[in-house]
Amino acid sequence: MEVLDQVQLNFSPSGLFILNITLAFIMFGVALEINVDNFKHILKKPKSLVIGFLSQFLMLPALTFLLILMIQPTPSVALGMLLVASCPGGNISNFISNLARGNTALSVSLTGIATVGSIFLTPLNFAFWGGLYEKASQLIMPIEIDPWHMLRTVVILLGIPMVIGVLFARKFPRITARITRPIKIFSILIFAGFVIIAFSNNVNYFLEYIHLIFLIVLAHNALALLSGFSVSTFFRLPRVDRRSISIETGIQNSGLALVLIFNPNLFDGLGGMAFVAAWWGIWHIIAGLIIAGIWSKKPIRGNRTRLSFNGRGVHI
Repeated sequence: MEVLDQVQLNFSPSGLFILNITLAFIMFGVALEINVDNFKHILKKPKSLVIGFLSQFLMLPALTFLLILMIQPTPSVALGMLLVASCPGGNISNFISNLARGNTALSVSLTGIATVGSIFLTPLNFAFWGGLYEKASQLIMPIEIDPWHMLRTVVILLGIPMVIGVLFARKFPRITARITRPIKIFSILIFAGFVIIAFSNNVNYFLEYIHLIFLIVLAHNALALLSGFSVSTFFRLPRVDRRSISIETGIQNSGLALVLIFNPNLFDGLGGMAFVAAWWGIWHIIAGLIIAGIWSKKPIRGNRTRLSFNGRGVHI
């Protein structure tokens, strides 16, 4: 596995630009579902929202660090795991939460709030936990040298598209109602397609080394899903909320991680990090759909809040 620390993947500046545009488009789609009026009932009882937020940005990075200490991966793989764990939830979490008959309004709220919070918490979490990992001390230096570059990148890629999406949804509600679901589906496909195309230039590396991180990503993602479910169960949240928090914690924005990894001013395509983030981006879709398929066959009795994707708002 040590060879991954020396692998530098091929990724052109034009490819990075396309990835940036792709991520910005995905965040625009997430923002289309952020409607303050729809989530007032959640803000009145913020317990689930707070627990879901802490599950993502406190519990998951901490558990990831413990997992790293247990399995002792190479530095670049460890940093890839920590970076993914430090990212906010991915936009497909809302789609999967809806399929799983979870609290989709809570899922969308968590995605929006976590995305805003990640502007500061992603660099902070990554620097903190990465700095504690002794083997990665020499690789953590770039973020210590230029933390503002990472912060600026996150603001541009997440903040600006979200502001535009929220304003668009307020200005053109009818158009938003028609395009939200297609954009969400298209976002999933375009990101998955981009990962495949981007790694086609590195197919030899991918085929040669994927087995080294396959089980690591599997265990890491399972830990994320389980931790979200466990913490929400511990605080006795409604089952519908447990589903959404589990999915939000287990579906991370690996696209953001890839953008940061391939940024020449940060990690410049460091092999182990890129492999972890790229495979996570594919695997969490598979794992999420499997869980959604199981939960969708187990409806929850009683009241549950879901967000309709047909533009009619929240249904109680």
